[in-house]
Amino acid sequence: MPLAFDTLAGHFSLSALKTATATVSAAARVTQLTLNGLDQFRADAERLSHIILEMQRCFVLHLCKELAPGNVSFPQFFLLAALDHKEVLTMSAIAQKMGHTTAAASGLVARLENLGFVVRSIAREDRRKVMVCITEKGSALVRRIREEMVGNVMKVMSHLTRSEQKAWLQIYSKIYDYCQAKDDPPLRSKSRRDLLMSRRFENGTR
Repeated sequence: MPLAFDTLAGHFSLSALKTATATVSAAARVTQLTLNGLDQFRADAERLSHIILEMQRCFVLHLCKELAPGNVSFPQFFLLAALDHKEVLTMSAIAQKMGHTTAAASGLVARLENLGFVVRSIAREDRRKVMVCITEKGSALVRRIREEMVGNVMKVMSHLTRSEQKAWLQIYSKIYDYCQAKDDPPLRSKSRRDLLMSRRFENGTR
């Protein structure tokens, strides 16, 4: 009888060991699949990052060529586009939008004003506020650049099927909404080096 019990116990032990081994193997396969999924996720993210950088490079180069005749820098155009959308912005709002100090934003606006693209005025309700408004010349420049962009996007869209076009718009709209929902980072006090780099960027230098 003791021998039979030992045999039975051994049988149960062997069965339990096989079950545990199978469980561990299944868990390992799931873990491997998860790791493979993460690896693929990262690979896709790296591929997208490369594509985005290349598209931005092409876009910036083309935009700089379009802006060169009007002596407008890349940051200046984005400020013009924001003014064309909002019509009027305070100097403090411009500084926050561009990520500059108020002094740096004033220099940016001054250059656009000298080119005839914006005008500055004092707010009636608060004379401490400086209001910036885009001129017709500035709006015309923004419209021209936007038409160029629309034409280029249409060229790209012509290589896509209608379902791909809708998917592209849907994905970009979702990304845009996500970016818009994120809070703008608070302005921090800038060091002398930060101010120097900011001025170089506004002047179109590196």
